[in-house]
Amino acid sequence: HCKSFCHKLSSVAPLKQFNVEKKEVELILVKEQNGVQYTNTSVVASPSSQDEVRETWGKKIDFLLSVIGFAVDLANVWRFPYLCYKNGGGAFLIPYVLFLFIAGMPLFYMELALGQYNKEGAATVWKICPIFKGVGYTVIIIALYVGFYYNVIIAWSLYYLFSSLTSELPWHKCNNPWNSPNCTEPQHINGTFLGNRTSYAKYKNTPAAEFYEREVLHIHESKGINDLGLPRWELALCLILVVFILFFSLWKGVKSSGKVVYVTATMPYIVLFVLLIRGITLPGAMNGIRAYLHIDLKKLNDPQVWIDAATQIFFSLGAGFGVLIAFASYNKFDNNCYRDAILTSTINCITSFFSGFAIFSVLGYMAHQHQVNIKDVATEGAGLVFIIYPEAISTLPGSTFFAIVFFIMLLTLGIDSSMGGMEAVITGLSDDFKFLKRHRKLFTFTVVFGTFLIALLCITNGGIFVLTLLDAYAAGTSILFGVLIEAIGVSWFYGVDRFSEDIERMMGFKPGIYWRLCWKFVSPAFLLVVVIASIVTSGDLRYDNYIFPRWSNMVGWSIALSSMLFVPIYAIYKLLIIPGTFKERIAYAITPEHEHHLVTEGNVRQFKVRQC
Repeated sequence: HCKSFCHKLSSVAPLKQFNVEKKEVELILVKEQNGVQYTNTSVVASPSSQDEVRETWGKKIDFLLSVIGFAVDLANVWRFPYLCYKNGGGAFLIPYVLFLFIAGMPLFYMELALGQYNKEGAATVWKICPIFKGVGYTVIIIALYVGFYYNVIIAWSLYYLFSSLTSELPWHKCNNPWNSPNCTEPQHINGTFLGNRTSYAKYKNTPAAEFYEREVLHIHESKGINDLGLPRWELALCLILVVFILFFSLWKGVKSSGKVVYVTATMPYIVLFVLLIRGITLPGAMNGIRAYLHIDLKKLNDPQVWIDAATQIFFSLGAGFGVLIAFASYNKFDNNCYRDAILTSTINCITSFFSGFAIFSVLGYMAHQHQVNIKDVATEGAGLVFIIYPEAISTLPGSTFFAIVFFIMLLTLGIDSSMGGMEAVITGLSDDFKFLKRHRKLFTFTVVFGTFLIALLCITNGGIFVLTLLDAYAAGTSILFGVLIEAIGVSWFYGVDRFSEDIERMMGFKPGIYWRLCWKFVSPAFLLVVVIASIVTSGDLRYDNYIFPRWSNMVGWSIALSSMLFVPIYAIYKLLIIPGTFKERIAYAITPEHEHHLVTEGNVRQFKVRQC
């Protein structure tokens, strides 16, 4: 090692006289370590060649905020607090924290290290084990699918934000053109009024519920997924604005997106703090917080609680969408991604827990106002952030101000997560197809405009049914499957020992036995269980009382399979195009590209038994 390293240094030293920038020299060393040999003449001939020099983040904080902004999304606010409450309060934190340490953090760390060492997007990073390149395409396709409907939720937030710019919020009372004859003012609704028919959270005739379903969605004008109608122009304008924000945030690569996250990643924390301070001063707030933190250890006997904790930690951290690999690929080679992984994944989980206080203090207030139990107002998803919370805000003094800051928070939570998904697609494909990299602005526009066209289906009268279908199938079982294959590819085919050596080259120390055991055994086992659980627990799709027709479930599974099939199809394709005997084909397919000369010599590292 010492001799080869000294040789590399001596070959790079003469470059000083040509004033080659320090980062370019650093990249030359990186590329050599990855097996791409450069001669002095080839580098000196084009010291400013952009093909060889990958751009990096302007500052370290740009990268950290981008990762935090991507990982901290709407689910931290609208899903985790309710899951925690439903699954035993404080007791839910036991499986949640356990899965964070044995699977969440190791996968997060693995993706950051993989992207940073190889300086490639989600597809071309598989030069480390070519047969697995299909999984790169799988996660890129999934990230694209998510963009189809996730941007629509951001557009809803924007619509609500514009609707909040009035002295009286439009969902405060019933006297609006969109209200039904059955609309009931909230002050008339209490436990006696509701009886045993339904919970307050599911009651559809409050002004807030009718604003969401009849004014924003126009769901009352659709019979189901086979009756969509035309896109609504108000939401289309909001969607166009979202697409423009995304385009101008991404068009210059990490140099532009790294600055946008200074606002989008920090704003949610400021707003959450403001909402928490206001929330805990409301009557009934402490009852809500007590319900949120109430510890019920008996719930841990229910397997569903463990499944909820596993899926929540996985989707919350955002491993597997190709985003972390893309972001890390723009890091400096010697960046401490180990520390970054621990820091950002911890901040993400603390944010989820902290947001619960802001949510449940207000839910406690709602329960107090309507004289019902917390369980009658507690809900998750769109119902929480577009119905229950806005209704609570509308009853407060200064309601316009709190509505504006709340929807700005939703907007920023969504924008930087969507930016991450788009960056995964753009980086992943432009690293694979170099002509796309040369025309980044045009390619970025094509990607965001393409998502806009598909998203138009989600802003029709029946658009919520399309959105529900995509949300259930586009990034459910398929993303879990993708990360399972990714973990197996890195740990078992590329090898934990070799991966650890890569990390040592970057940071000067090898990962401890804990991380290596998690990568090799615990994380793949965890993912396998979660994949099986997601398949077993997937029943017929429904939205409230509407049950989707059987054909729509088949369409859903087709969408899921359309991304997953890239794994076997590419593996077969790779084996067919490689010349030689079957054993030689396998050897070439599972050996890093820069070691193919070893296969020719019959020295295949993967065919040898090694310990982790």
